[in-house]
Amino acid sequence: MIRNGRCACGKLTVSIDAEPVGTRQCWCRQCQQIAAGGPSHNAIFPSEAVSFTGPLASSSWTAASGNTLTHWFCPECGTQAYAQSSARPHLKTVRFGMIDEPHGLKPEVAIWTEEAPAWARIDPSLEQYPQQPPAPAPKD
Repeated sequence: MIRNGRCACGKLTVSIDAEPVGTRQCWCRQCQQIAAGGPSHNAIFPSEAVSFTGPLASSSWTAASGNTLTHWFCPECGTQAYAQSSARPHLKTVRFGMIDEPHGLKPEVAIWTEEAPAWARIDPSLEQYPQQPPAPAPKD
């Protein structure tokens, strides 16, 4: 299935030609900051399956995992596009909000749950990790 998407202003587009190797809801403090206090919702794809057209800006920092995390976004409207970890350059973590609906994706795992605020409601049916989980295994 090919998925397409765009940022809020439409100047940045994405085309994804693969199924995700995993989907996650992330409660780390950095994701809470970029997601206005809640978690980020992400689909992880092989890097070569994801292509962007249009302007991209980035910022990087050392994540709680100890890896350098680079977030890519539209410099015009600020829409978060994807993230990439120095530990996993073969993967791109695309934000659900960047992908056109209906994309059919939902979180399979909640991560960094120990950093979730006390008011957070985490679906108990999700596999949960208090911190960074292992890298997702490739799907057949």
